[in-house]
Amino acid sequence: MKLGDAVILRIEQLCIEQNKNKYDLFKASGVPQSTLTSIKKKRSQSVKISTLYAICEGFNISLEEFFHSPLFARENIFD
Repeated sequence: MKLGDAVILRIEQLCIEQNKNKYDLFKASGVPQSTLTSIKKKRSQSVKISTLYAICEGFNISLEEFFHSPLFARENIFD
């Protein structure tokens, strides 16, 4: 899968694990709902690291924890 798709899936996975919807994530992270929607709908080619950092803050995890998922294994990513 593409790296951007893995990022989207990981955000969705964390939302399910933490029982958060888009509004909850917005409130916890400060990332505008419109930005979260743009990420999910692939309206941009990439996610800024500062945005991803804020999303991680909203999940109360580190960037390391975010990327510590089989979704990001080398054999699963192509571009």
